[in-house]
Amino acid sequence: MTLIPNTETDAAYVIRNAAAQGTTLAVCGGDTRSGFGNAVAFEDVLSSRGLSGIVDYDPAEMVMTVKTGTPVTEVEAALAANRQMMAFEPMDHRGIMGTTGEPTIGGVFAANASGPRRFVAGAARDSLLGIRFVNGRGEIIRAGGRVMKNVTGLDLVKLLAGSHGTLGFLTEVTFRVLPVPETAETIVISNLDDAAAARAMAVSMALSVEVSGAAHLPQTVRSRFLGGQLPEGEATVLRLEGLKASVAVRSEKLTSEMSRFGPVSRLGPDDSRRLWQEVRDVTPYAGMPKKPLWRVSIAPSAGHQLVAALRLEAGIDAFYDWQGGLVWMQMEADPEAELLRRYVRGLGGGHATLVRAPERLRLATPAFEPQGDAVAALSARIKLKLDPAGIFSPGKMAGV
Repeated sequence: MTLIPNTETDAAYVIRNAAAQGTTLAVCGGDTRSGFGNAVAFEDVLSSRGLSGIVDYDPAEMVMTVKTGTPVTEVEAALAANRQMMAFEPMDHRGIMGTTGEPTIGGVFAANASGPRRFVAGAARDSLLGIRFVNGRGEIIRAGGRVMKNVTGLDLVKLLAGSHGTLGFLTEVTFRVLPVPETAETIVISNLDDAAAARAMAVSMALSVEVSGAAHLPQTVRSRFLGGQLPEGEATVLRLEGLKASVAVRSEKLTSEMSRFGPVSRLGPDDSRRLWQEVRDVTPYAGMPKKPLWRVSIAPSAGHQLVAALRLEAGIDAFYDWQGGLVWMQMEADPEAELLRRYVRGLGGGHATLVRAPERLRLATPAFEPQGDAVAALSARIKLKLDPAGIFSPGKMAGV
């Protein structure tokens, strides 16, 4: 059964009832990430769809407060009217998850959904200033504030962001926004293998040109971006944003430096926006629900080494974001979780999250990176404090 409270008070009542009866709940927003996370049984779904609307937005302060069931499109429309944006570029999971719901702002923060600008602008949680949520006891809690220097309850803000609905039911979020850059341009370096691309991206980040996006698209995925209009060969793409005059000067400098690595071309504002949206939404791996998909966070210098090692033992396809520090990796059949995580540990550590797989494989594969003993013990204490009856299904995110 799906429960859709229309007020925060109603949500608290539902959760108190569930705690009293021992009923497990899966938190749901727009149902766009259905199938993500560990396959854990639950009895009812608690949806935030009834909690919708912008509570407060002052463009001059660049801070917005929104109820969590508000569609992301509504938030983006209000921001666009004032030429502002969420700097962390929240991805839309519908393509890779094969879902058709409407993404909600609560789901964005519950999943800490962050796109290509993450490595320079921070993750979704870094923009989050304050929250309201209902814990597993049915208590309404407020944490944080409208300005970053107000650190009251900051730990709870960080804990709930990215907790996938396992610690509490978010009802309201307050976050900072930034102006939309006047223009954008993308430098494309062609024909670099993965290792050479990693070196080129590292050099670009060391330059005083303020690269805001750095990705490498191997030949296996290159044709799936921009309708196949990128130049032939592998494509290493670097984004510049800002005032037109500034972007023009920085683009010349970056082009000069990158020409040492290979042929260089440029994309204008429209193609740049489209390309980085496709990178954000992992477009090459959309519409393939039977193929396991991993999201691997690792040191930028180690990403290509991980892919090279795995290619010797498993059927995989991959491309790189975040200067090589985020690897989107699609497997042909088996998730190969043990093999993948062993290589990640051998390369200095990181996080491998199984984003998508058929249910029979999800039942047998831990979706999230296993925690060390100390971290696991701390996580258990936090869970016990916020959700003592364990009604929010651990490890399950039913489409936030």
